[in-house]
Amino acid sequence: MKKAVVLVSGGMDSAVVLAIARAQGFATHALSVRYGQRHTSELEAAARVARALGAAAHKVVDVDLRSIGGSALTDDAIAVPTGDAGATAAGAIPSTYVPARNTIMLSLALGWAEVLGAADIFCGVNAVDYSGYPDCRPEFVAAFERLANLATKAGVEGAGIRVHAPLQYLSKADIVREGLRLGVDFAETVSCYQADAQGRACGRCDACRLRAQGFAAAGAADPTRYA
Repeated sequence: MKKAVVLVSGGMDSAVVLAIARAQGFATHALSVRYGQRHTSELEAAARVARALGAAAHKVVDVDLRSIGGSALTDDAIAVPTGDAGATAAGAIPSTYVPARNTIMLSLALGWAEVLGAADIFCGVNAVDYSGYPDCRPEFVAAFERLANLATKAGVEGAGIRVHAPLQYLSKADIVREGLRLGVDFAETVSCYQADAQGRACGRCDACRLRAQGFAAAGAADPTRYA
């Protein structure tokens, strides 16, 4: 089986991506990052998801993004926006954006892929139902793939690295439907930006809102546990 590194946060999107990679015949190596995020219960969810979806391995890498802050997810002085306060003006980037997070995570995945001899990296970025993060755009994914093939031994020697973003143009409802089709247990996932230690969601942040809307639009039962 061909190997692939799959970024798995513990949320619903990355769980579906892991299931997609498995369905495509890859031996999946799940990679999660403990970067100083408020919602560390998502890492426990990532471990559950990796086990349930048959990952060949699951690795957690530590990167201290809390030391530079700049995001509501890594700086306790910045509140996670909720309710009406969570609405972001058109074109504005919300405070939950974590500077360079996806660039760093994909770089870690790229390093592990080289060590494993894997030519494929999967991530769950989405350009439809997302929060306006610049590192979720198709242009970013394409640019990182070019970088990967320029900056690595594997790329220079002609093996070629491909970055897959299979959810890129799917709505949250489409993601729910695809996950259910592939047997993803969404009850094992945690999406909330400020989930408690038991993984229970606040029900008020942007991530909770998008998740709830996705299940409602898909006509599927939402298994989210709320605090």
